[in-house]
Amino acid sequence: MMSNKMSSNYSSLSSPKAKGPAPFLAKTYALLEEGEEEESGDEGCSRRRKKIVSWNDEGTGFVVWSPAEFSDLTLPRYFKHNNFSSFIRQLNTYGFKKTSSRRWEFKHEKFQRGYKQMLMEITRKKSEPSVFPAFLKASSSSDDHQDHHHQIMNGGRSAVDEESTNVHRQTLMEENQNLRREKVELQTQIAQFKDLQIKLLDCIAQHTGTSDHKETRLC
Repeated sequence: MMSNKMSSNYSSLSSPKAKGPAPFLAKTYALLEEGEEEESGDEGCSRRRKKIVSWNDEGTGFVVWSPAEFSDLTLPRYFKHNNFSSFIRQLNTYGFKKTSSRRWEFKHEKFQRGYKQMLMEITRKKSEPSVFPAFLKASSSSDDHQDHHHQIMNGGRSAVDEESTNVHRQTLMEENQNLRREKVELQTQIAQFKDLQIKLLDCIAQHTGTSDHKETRLC
C-alpha cells in the first residue's frame, strides 16, 4: 500500500506540467478573438476594430488592414511596444507567411479561428548553431557590421528590411492621404470665410451708402 502511494507521488512529480502556447501566439490570438466578440456588441466599435485587424473570411489567417493604427492602438494593449516591424519579425520566427502582395495578410496552418488548442503545436524556428567559438564572436561582430553596411550600400536587403520598408511606405501613404484630406477641408473653410467676408463687406457698403444718401437729402 505504501509502495503504491509512493509510486503515485513519484509519477505525479515526474510528469511534466501541461504546456501552454507561446505568449506571443496567445496574445495575437486574443486580440483577434476580442475583435470577433465585439461584432455582437457595439457596431461602430466593431467596424473600427475590423478596419484595423481581423481574421480573414475563411478564418485561416488574419489581416492587418491599417498598420499605422495597429501599431498605435492595438500593439501597446497586448505587447510592450508599438513596432509593426518587430511584430512581423516575431511572426516570421514562428513560421507565419505573408500570403498577399496587396494587403498585410498572414497565415500559419495551425493558427486558425476556433482552433486555439493548436497554438501549442506551433514552435519557434530553431536558429542555426554558430560555427564560431565564443571568443571569436566579439571580433567578428565588427566584420558582420561592415558586411551588413556593404549589403545596404549595394542595394541588398533582407526580407525583414523589405517588410520594414513596406510598412514605412504604407504609413507614409496613409499620412499623405490624411494631409490631402485636411488640405481640402482647409480650402473649403477658407472659401466659406471669403464668401462670408464678401457678404459682410456688401452689408457694410449698403449701410454706409444708405446713410450717405440720407445726409445728402438733408443738406
